[in-house]
Amino acid sequence: MMRWSLMSVRNVVASVAAVCVLAISQSGWSQTYHTNPLNLDPTVREGFQAFYNLDYDTALQRFDKVQEAHQDDPMAVGYQLLVTLYRELYRQDLLDTTYYAHDSFIFNKRETNVSPAARQRIEELTSKAVDLADRRLKANPRDKDALFARGYARGMHASFATLVDHSFTKAAKEGLSSRSDSEDVLKIDPQYVDAKMAMGIQQFAVASLPRFVRIMVGVFGVGGNKEKGLDMLRDCAAHGTVTSVESRTALSLFLRHDGRYAEALGVTQTLVTQYPHDYLFRLEEANLLKDGGTGMRAVESYRTVIADANKKGYFNEPRLHMAYYGMAEAERGQNLVQNAADHYLAAASTNGVSDWVKKRAELNAGQMLDLLGRRADAVRQYQLASAPVGDQTQADDARKYLKKPFTGK
Repeated sequence: MMRWSLMSVRNVVASVAAVCVLAISQSGWSQTYHTNPLNLDPTVREGFQAFYNLDYDTALQRFDKVQEAHQDDPMAVGYQLLVTLYRELYRQDLLDTTYYAHDSFIFNKRETNVSPAARQRIEELTSKAVDLADRRLKANPRDKDALFARGYARGMHASFATLVDHSFTKAAKEGLSSRSDSEDVLKIDPQYVDAKMAMGIQQFAVASLPRFVRIMVGVFGVGGNKEKGLDMLRDCAAHGTVTSVESRTALSLFLRHDGRYAEALGVTQTLVTQYPHDYLFRLEEANLLKDGGTGMRAVESYRTVIADANKKGYFNEPRLHMAYYGMAEAERGQNLVQNAADHYLAAASTNGVSDWVKKRAELNAGQMLDLLGRRADAVRQYQLASAPVGDQTQADDARKYLKKPFTGK
């Protein structure tokens, strides 16, 4: 397959160059040739703009329109999968990065209540994207756009398997397949920068797993290197066409995981600047201030996020319990016990809070109330956190404090 670059265009005669430039401009390409031209479509860019402002309905409308016009392109289905999957993760409070900042989430069998209809739609879109890519690759094994689209879909489905189903073996296999597709893309076109995202994520993730976990999920012997993974994500963040934002999000999370809070904050602040109305990016900025040891700055940041969330139309469907919980954690770290108790209680009582966050907030509210000497109120919160229905991840601790008051920090 012929591949054009700026250098090759300059080397042809002027008349041919003029024809090439005209053809490129008419087909919607920009000077970035190392990507699927569909990624540069104005409707696609509108869809991504809406997506990164958490306006999932508008984003899906745009991407549905794109897919109708490009029914044989697996990348068009990938856009639909992106919105459908992340909208569901947001509903489940699975985009709270605090959950992934430590390795404990690997062993925490958190329950979710993804509806059968949502699950079926995610599975359908994944299969459709992979099938369309396979068809194109059967006709042309060097179709780099089809390879990327297949890896893109597989990578997203690996996230679903990890976060929703806790199926780490399945996630590892799909993640490695995504990495393999991306490696093949770069063999064909070394400047197809978007392909570095899946490779960077895999490099870092595999290197971060304990040895016994790598054996458990079937990736023992697979190479991983944290710094190499971070460098790939930095390259993709700086030069990617459709994965720049996702790469920066992953980069910030990985840096946070390794305690490199200042670096992570710098990355996140580029996202906040680009998308100031993205509730998750704003929340992550506050989270990093908290984790980085600047507790009162974090408290102020959470307060600002909550104030903006109360402005009509500022954020799309902000899940306020996430901000209340984060602020309570920051206040707890500053020994503002009464404030922390109030905001844990606010998190637990906010409309739409997931049972997982609700019971975490109830347990922590009980601990703060114990420290304030309000034992009866604390007991009530422990009873709620240990209720035998719904999420049970806090139940053991809650039952312990029902027997003996919390006296720690």
